[in-house]
Amino acid sequence: MKTMKLIPLTLLALLLSLPGLAAASDFDYGTHKVVYHVNYDDEKRYMGAMGNIQNHINAVGAENMEIKVVMHGDGLGLLQTANTNENLRGRIENLKMQNVEFQVCANTLRGRNIELSELFDASEDDVIPSGVAHISWLQHQGYTYSKP
Repeated sequence: MKTMKLIPLTLLALLLSLPGLAAASDFDYGTHKVVYHVNYDDEKRYMGAMGNIQNHINAVGAENMEIKVVMHGDGLGLLQTANTNENLRGRIENLKMQNVEFQVCANTLRGRNIELSELFDASEDDVIPSGVAHISWLQHQGYTYSKP
């Protein structure tokens, strides 16, 4: 009979110890500085990346985050696609309201003859000289690297 009482308790303890079951608020991740690297032309991956960034913010808290999305090469397609994809545009706007910065490579703009006005909600303040150099520089400033 004692064994029958222990089985439910053992199962409950096992379930509670499984990863992913703890609420984000139950864990203190501290503060994060992250650079997300986008250099691909794939609408599905853009949506996934925006979801990853939002999940990261949800887990750590926007007040504990410094996030920069650095786009170069084909990655500028993220902001070009947002011009016509309302869902992607909404995700970008939402992330910007949480202080996520979207940074655009000047080398790519120049090399591909892309006008800044062709990119959704981009301004001169968003332009960085070199995407790859900027990613490296951010890592030296303590940012961790993520490529969704």
